[in-house]
Amino acid sequence: MINVTVFADDGHHYRGIELSGHAGLAEDHQEGQELVCAAVSALTLNMANSVEHFTEDVFEAEEDEPSGLFRFSFTGDMSPEAALLMNSLVFGLQDIEEIYGEPYIKIRFKEV
Repeated sequence: MINVTVFADDGHHYRGIELSGHAGLAEDHQEGQELVCAAVSALTLNMANSVEHFTEDVFEAEEDEPSGLFRFSFTGDMSPEAALLMNSLVFGLQDIEEIYGEPYIKIRFKEV
């Protein structure tokens, strides 16, 4: 299962995200799990690459492919463009969770 933690400040602005695990590791292989993993990866990496390419926002990122770990957090003020990219990512991940749910993906929110 992909475990997603979305970090938000007290104003409910998304400040970062952490993902771990793989949808493809569900005990009972079911059709669609590779699709979930690919969709989550594409959305997440596109957000990070877009923030880097289209904004001047400062962030930290870390990944470990074997464990499925990906951490991304803003270390300073966020531009409106970066906020939109984060909102879009969370919206897309919530759609995936709504359609596929467990045992593939679980999203939780944590205030920072």
